[in-house]
Amino acid sequence: MTIHLAVDAGGTSTRCVVVDESGGCLGYGRAASGNPISAGAALAARSVAEAAETALRQAHAAAGSTAADVGSVLLAMAGASALSGTELFAAGLAPLGVRARFAFAPDLLATFCSGTWRPDGYALVAGTGATAVRVEGGEVARTADGLGWLLGDDGSGFWVGHRVARAVAADLDRRGPRTALTAALLAELGLRDDGALHQGRPAVLQRLIELLYAGRPVELSRFAQLAFAAAGDAVADGIVRDAADALLHALEAVADPAVMGPVVLGGGTLVRHEALVARIAAPEVHRVEDGAVGAAVIALQQASVTVDESVFARIVRTLSALR
Repeated sequence: MTIHLAVDAGGTSTRCVVVDESGGCLGYGRAASGNPISAGAALAARSVAEAAETALRQAHAAAGSTAADVGSVLLAMAGASALSGTELFAAGLAPLGVRARFAFAPDLLATFCSGTWRPDGYALVAGTGATAVRVEGGEVARTADGLGWLLGDDGSGFWVGHRVARAVAADLDRRGPRTALTAALLAELGLRDDGALHQGRPAVLQRLIELLYAGRPVELSRFAQLAFAAAGDAVADGIVRDAADALLHALEAVADPAVMGPVVLGGGTLVRHEALVARIAAPEVHRVEDGAVGAAVIALQQASVTVDESVFARIVRTLSALR
């Protein structure tokens, strides 16, 4: 029986699915970050191998499948082919006995294919970063944003967290309105405002400056959840509203009146955007946990397997049971 390895490699974690050509998922493994841009190509390759080893072990226990049965490996990840090609990933899987052809797919396409079997539609992803895509004929036809924290990612977790930090700094500096975000952020960082001054400004603000500038800019995304948790606070509500506007603007940028397919939503930041979901005008809106289902879909499609509604449902059902 021919099986396929489908890998969804994200910035936080890597997921690997062993899928047979009927759409049955036989094994599932998870490891650390597999994004070669943020984690580096070497760590990404190790994560892929670790997740694949777990998935193959499960597949062997469930159906007797082995690495020798793997007909192809599909890697859904951002920037992999441009950075390293397949060689590093093939070398990582070789000790497991995998000797198969490799192919790459955009991680955003895997997100879209995790929500629908249809070939046309849209995906809006907002985690640490934010991107919108239009999919036509099973391929990415148009992309908006996803430009990183310096040039874009409007409405993303970083974007929201950055504004939370700025709002708190402005509050403490008396340049901005009072906000419940201040107490929340200080508590998150283990800081306390005791009223002391440092060179004419609140000492706690000086400590906040030191802590935040010591980290990487994208780490500000950890504060995004504070804006959603402070519902009812005017400043927090304004940040969340502006983030929703920015994400919808990205979706509008890829829209084509001729493409009326479903909209698939992914990423941790979007999970909290209930008001945004209500504003999306589409015949179907689906939320997905990650791109693992979509990676399995793409792997089968590249193996010339037709993934219709029933095969898609089988992938979703059997993968859910494994998780």
